[in-house]
Amino acid sequence: MANRGPSYGLSREVQEKIEQKYDADLENKLVDWIILQCAEDIEHPPPGRAHFQKWLMDGTVLCKLINSLYPPGQEPIPKISESKMAFKQMEQISQFLKAAETYGVRTTDIFQTVDLWEGKDMAAVQRTLMALGSVAVTKDDGCYRGEPSWFHRKAQQNRRGFSEEQLRQGQNVIGLQMGSNKGASQAGMTGYGIPGRSCRTGHLPLVERTNVPHHGLYEKK
Repeated sequence: MANRGPSYGLSREVQEKIEQKYDADLENKLVDWIILQCAEDIEHPPPGRAHFQKWLMDGTVLCKLINSLYPPGQEPIPKISESKMAFKQMEQISQFLKAAETYGVRTTDIFQTVDLWEGKDMAAVQRTLMALGSVAVTKDDGCYRGEPSWFHRKAQQNRRGFSEEQLRQGQNVIGLQMGSNKGASQAGMTGYGIPGRSCRTGHLPLVERTNVPHHGLYEKK
């Protein structure tokens, strides 16, 4: 585990809340899947968050995991290093994260390199691995190993394909609909409450006088 200084005040409270989100039961499930998925002689780590972090922090297991989700010869990370150098390990973690996003994991589900290498947020690491398993189950391309029930199958979009002829016919229908108002005029239409103009003179019609007496404030008695 990477060496970190002690946390104080608010930072310690935040770190404790993050650590509370870590799921020990999920850890066991993810370890079992990774070992089965990689189909290699990978040593099972002792239980616990710190051991889980140490098992993954050099990026070797993660790179083997993402490679196992591709057919032979199409692995996204062809060269995996077992270097003890910090920058090499962090580089491999970054390679895994990039490959996982390309594979289909959403950016919002991707953890940061320091979350794993420094152990800042191992719950985020679990979230990324769960998202990766879900994408693998959803793809159903024969590369996933394990029980399909281990991960949630994502809903797939129902995309419809249209031929060029169908698209052209659709454009013609839209064009006819837009042209159906040709020749329409606003002549004779007036705003609400505005009297219409005379057809001959174009002036407003005169109001005829009537003999109806006016009543009101100015009526003389």
